[in-house]
Amino acid sequence: MGQSFSYWEQKSFFSGFDVIIIGSGIVGLSAALRLIKQNPALNVGILESGFLPSGASTKNAGFACFGSVSEAIDEIKLNGEERFLQLVEMRWKGLSRLRANLGDDSISFEQSGGFEIFKDSEYIFATECIEHIDYLNKLIQPIIGKHDIYAVSNAKIAEFGFSGVNYLIENKYEGQLNPGKMMSRLIAKVGGLGVQIFNCCKVQQFTEDTGGHRIFTSQGEFKAKSIIVATNAFARDLLPELEIFPGRGQIVVSEPIPDLKVRGCFHYNHGYTYFRSIDNRILLGGFRNLDTTAEQTTEPGLTDLIQTALENLLQETILPGLHIKIEHRWSGVMGFGPELQPIVKEVRPGVFCAVRCNGMGIAMGSLIGEQVADLVKI
Repeated sequence: MGQSFSYWEQKSFFSGFDVIIIGSGIVGLSAALRLIKQNPALNVGILESGFLPSGASTKNAGFACFGSVSEAIDEIKLNGEERFLQLVEMRWKGLSRLRANLGDDSISFEQSGGFEIFKDSEYIFATECIEHIDYLNKLIQPIIGKHDIYAVSNAKIAEFGFSGVNYLIENKYEGQLNPGKMMSRLIAKVGGLGVQIFNCCKVQQFTEDTGGHRIFTSQGEFKAKSIIVATNAFARDLLPELEIFPGRGQIVVSEPIPDLKVRGCFHYNHGYTYFRSIDNRILLGGFRNLDTTAEQTTEPGLTDLIQTALENLLQETILPGLHIKIEHRWSGVMGFGPELQPIVKEVRPGVFCAVRCNGMGIAMGSLIGEQVADLVKI
């Protein structure tokens, strides 16, 4: 490194950090924001392997949600009521933190409501979900502060123009936002507070050092007193002991559609599939459950199986009778685990992590970023 960087560069950009955060997604940036707000004198740096955040922060669908009815039922069966409520509270508080930190206008936040659709062949499943509405409304009411969260809205099926959909459950308090604007605003806010962000700087490993840690990267060696790992699905590259595995989500966006009737966010297939309106287009993603093994990867990419399923749902159910072209396709990588709770803890002395958002990064990211920042003691 001595031959590549000047004395000034080594002193000003590679050493003297109180905290180095690995990962410049919503969690890492929220952690930096919290650290600086609590102690403006801290020297905080962020290392990001990509030109833009490498995970899902700028690649997600922009759902500001806390769970559809089917997801709630599945989570209660898996974890029980108490842990389910803890998750809902984390998601709701996280969304509130995000909106308070950045402002609704700057992230194009709209609490326009969300819907869960059930096709003709899902009568038994739809009936089970509908029967749980009153129970879930009473259960979640203390967290959301409203009693009419979920409701049957079958009358809107024709309004949206769907085909083959027999049941529709509405969530009045779900919202949507623009992930690009969200991350752009968050980066600007953190940078304005003096946090240095180093892009295209992949962390290879870190070791303990006198008074802190040495972080070895593709650009050189950094030194910091403490480290926060906020790389979600990629966390096991640095902390192999963590129980976390990747899940790739594939997304498509249609061409502009004149007189588009669909408005809002929509869930389908136990939450594995989702779509929304954006700029008079349909954004549609999911179906990773069709090939879970292949989609358990950190590699970006698209597959014919899932792309075909997305296009069929668009043409046959969402916009029947229209021949709509796809103008954008991409994928993002999320972090999952055997439990739905995120991992926020001190992994080793002076090394902390906030990972495993289980597909709820927008909802949880701001909160768990703050939580991990509160664990760091300088």
